[in-house]
Amino acid sequence: MATVFFCADCGYETSKWSGKCPSCGAWSTMKESTMVTGKAAKNVAPHTHVRPQRIIDLKYSEVSRLSTGISEFDLVMGGGIVTGMMLLIGGEPGIGKSTLMLQLSEWMGKQGKKTLYCSGEESPEQIRLRSKRLQVSSEHIYLFCTNDTEQIVDAITEQKPDLVIVDSIQSISLNSLESLPGSISQLRESTNRLLRCGKSLGIPIFMVGHVTKEGFVAGPKILEHMVDTVLYFEGELRNQYKILRAVKNRFGSTNEIGLFEMTNLGLVQVTNPNSIFLSHEERQIGTAIGCITEGSRSFIVEVQTLATASNYGTPQRVVVGLEQKKLAILLAIMEKNLALYLRSSDVFINLTGGIRSADPSLDLAILAALISSLKDKSLAGKPVFIGEVGLNGEVRPVSQLDNRIHEAIKLGYDKIFVSGYTKLKSNPKVIKVKDIKALFAALEA
Repeated sequence: MATVFFCADCGYETSKWSGKCPSCGAWSTMKESTMVTGKAAKNVAPHTHVRPQRIIDLKYSEVSRLSTGISEFDLVMGGGIVTGMMLLIGGEPGIGKSTLMLQLSEWMGKQGKKTLYCSGEESPEQIRLRSKRLQVSSEHIYLFCTNDTEQIVDAITEQKPDLVIVDSIQSISLNSLESLPGSISQLRESTNRLLRCGKSLGIPIFMVGHVTKEGFVAGPKILEHMVDTVLYFEGELRNQYKILRAVKNRFGSTNEIGLFEMTNLGLVQVTNPNSIFLSHEERQIGTAIGCITEGSRSFIVEVQTLATASNYGTPQRVVVGLEQKKLAILLAIMEKNLALYLRSSDVFINLTGGIRSADPSLDLAILAALISSLKDKSLAGKPVFIGEVGLNGEVRPVSQLDNRIHEAIKLGYDKIFVSGYTKLKSNPKVIKVKDIKALFAALEA
């Protein structure tokens, strides 16, 4: 059987190996794979000529969605499960992917929807034991434990369920290929077979995928291009709060996140995010409150900082929940504009609740928390800081500012620091600052 080499990042195929992909330029991504060939079909129907059509003349119908009944899950999906969609969900080992999928079967079963749960990693007894712990007892869930992709396709064609779950795509394989389960050729061809089956029958298929040490779904990048939606289940292993995030969604937005709490009975949706991202302890040194936006939702987060004298020649810079380079930029801005000497101090930053965010509106909250830690004095009152900080120290406005201010006022915060360049109606609780020097002076008052 012939072999080919293709790039694990972009999917480019070639008959010869090379250290650098000729298409995307990535290094050490060319992987060997088995070439799948088939015999020419006999009695092929004559070629049908298809003419281009104007897009405005094409008929279409509204996309039908299946609601799970769980608002957090439906929010990430864009409103529900689309008929015939192909979804890939990844996450760290032990994060709760199989638990989420088993509970999804229960959520759909409560609405009378038939679910086919296919597992290639666990025995029926193991899954039954976990379902008992999670109190999954719907009579509409059918379990099928196999590692054969063809058997799964046949079961889907025969049963015609409303939803199919495959746990996991790395554990199933095609007997027609000589490679092992989890190899690049097996992943690509098994996904392709399931994709054709789901699209032709109009059945949504959810696939669980393993992740690499870098946190990406294991296998070729082309796997994510083939499916309609890619979800990541995130969170610290020892933290009970988990975040479901969409990084690709052909039927909805990729900005929304779903919040869940892991309990002894499985995952429970969190409808009030502010309850998990705040410590509810007032007047702490080195702590400031910010407001981030994920999709259509705004919620308050707590930024904790610690600046202390370094015991080593090179000071430490540790960040949890933010980008490492963001801290270096903000420290340089502080030294330049506020004449604060930080080169001999260890600086630590943490976002409480285990959340990760790249929202630039947290810049102002981080600087306020650092000022509080350096002065060893807590911030007066109940302030919230919302603004992006430029390299020259100016405070810039951020998007959806009205929603952020409304959320802060609703939670009882009386001082809301925003950019002085915003055009907002006068509000006694809103304090405008044009640069971090004005922020420093406002915190001194």
